[in-house]
Amino acid sequence: MYTRRVSVSFIRPLDELRRSDAATFGGKSASLGELLSAGLSVPPGFAISADAFSASTAETGLDGTISAALARVTPGNLDTVDLASKTIREAMHFAPLPEGLRAEIVVRYEGLGADDPPVAVRSSALGEDSAEASHAGQQESFLWVRGADEVCDAVRDCWVSLYSPHAISYRATLSKEVRPAMGVTVQLMVDAGVSGVLFTCNPVSGDPSMVAVNASWGLGIAVVGGEATPDDYLVSKVTGEVVRQTVSDKSVEYMPDAGGRGTVRRNVPAERREVPCLGEAELAALVDVARQIEHHYGSHQDVEWALGRGKTLPESLVVLQSRPVTTMPQRAPTDAASAIALVMSKFGAREKPSS
Repeated sequence: MYTRRVSVSFIRPLDELRRSDAATFGGKSASLGELLSAGLSVPPGFAISADAFSASTAETGLDGTISAALARVTPGNLDTVDLASKTIREAMHFAPLPEGLRAEIVVRYEGLGADDPPVAVRSSALGEDSAEASHAGQQESFLWVRGADEVCDAVRDCWVSLYSPHAISYRATLSKEVRPAMGVTVQLMVDAGVSGVLFTCNPVSGDPSMVAVNASWGLGIAVVGGEATPDDYLVSKVTGEVVRQTVSDKSVEYMPDAGGRGTVRRNVPAERREVPCLGEAELAALVDVARQIEHHYGSHQDVEWALGRGKTLPESLVVLQSRPVTTMPQRAPTDAASAIALVMSKFGAREKPSS
């Protein structure tokens, strides 16, 4: 319970959101609220609406700068895209958050715990993670952010990423115009000993009786950045049998920095590199989660998850995101390496470490 109140209302706790809130808070935040409503273990946090972004750009006078810069973009001309991006991003970096919004963020952040708890500040773009337009990774997320000032800065930096060259170009390719606005998720961090993704079907063949799991040591940054190839598992959703297990040489992992802010990259000790990340108990728990999420949504889902370092099941397993599986290949790869590559191409660029 929060001890102070502020006059604006751009923020809501994650557990108050449902999928119908995606148009206001973005797909990521709405999905987390939906997962909480289904009884899944999800780290607590709060969501900042896209209206906060719109109000901020209006109050700080950025609307004119953004409109003028985008008006000079020529579709397909990368130089004009880059110039518009640079102009907008520089202007946004130097624009402070409106005082009312900043005060509300501080109140909500302080409500998550004492002593500056570490949080993930993740972009939640409108239209993201929907079945119609899944574009995870187009905007930034920041991990292990601590302190109210740094959280506010990370919120602003999420907004800034809405105008990266890649994001501007991506929106230009959509069949319908997407309003450039963004919600933001602020959520307690999990010190992940193991992290990964699962698909509630076989994403290679489309077989609905299977759960595909990828896992690697530490936070998911190494896998996202292509620095580590994850272990790959295919498990029967019906019997729990492990149909396929491919253990990779996982040489890199990311952990919280010892100073308490940001993350660090380290080499995995040789004795752990080719050890499976998951045992039978963890795989069984993940299959149970896959069944529960798929039943709740009524469709195949692509799920991010983590196992807290030093914790045991069931407490250790948390769900970090779920989105619809939007595409299936026409032909399945015939070897395990190609199958892993296909799954990881779906994993996409999900997170960026805070430094």
